[in-house]
Amino acid sequence: MGCLLKANGLYSRMTVGAVLLAAGAGSRLGGRPKALLELGGVPLVRRALVALSGAGVDEVAVVTGHHAALVEAAVREFPVTLAHNPRPDDGQAASVLVGLAALSARLDAVIVALADQPLVNADDVAALVRAFKQREGAAMVVPRVGGAPGNPVILEAALRDEWLAGTAAAACRQWRDAHPDRVRWLDVDNAHYRVDIDTEDDLRRFAARTGHELRWPAALESTA
Repeated sequence: MGCLLKANGLYSRMTVGAVLLAAGAGSRLGGRPKALLELGGVPLVRRALVALSGAGVDEVAVVTGHHAALVEAAVREFPVTLAHNPRPDDGQAASVLVGLAALSARLDAVIVALADQPLVNADDVAALVRAFKQREGAAMVVPRVGGAPGNPVILEAALRDEWLAGTAAAACRQWRDAHPDRVRWLDVDNAHYRVDIDTEDDLRRFAARTGHELRWPAALESTA
């Protein structure tokens, strides 16, 4: 189900889509897909899909690149669109564009999320959507924790169309820095938006901070 946006005293439906980025090579983690790290036995990419669904997101495009077959196998039971980026090394912006193009045109807003954020849950996504409803003309809402930007972000459909038309830089950080007047910051004391996994040190810090270990599935243990 989608989210509801109050307008003129009536509730009209706001349709929200999401691009879930899972195309990385995991080069700093032994060339293994970060999206398949498991927390409590559940791959991070699946946890991300559960969070998006729980927040009422209507449709999701999962962008694959490196390790595409493995990531696709992990999400095959979910009603998502699989969008493959044939050139994932071109940078995150290329994957964002692939995902945006895979979503339907009927959306009012799009969330751009990472598949390597183990703590982001449905409440975190829902808070972002609520902030978007109150954005007062901004084109993008970005969570900010202790002055530092986090993820996921949410953007209006018109900005998605700008990026797909090639009239704006399709990288959230680059566009945000170039258009500060079109960004609304969601200032929160919620570290979930800031935690992602890129290195072995990140794995150790996560375990020390949370008391929970992120583990590789058995099939990937031997590839380290």
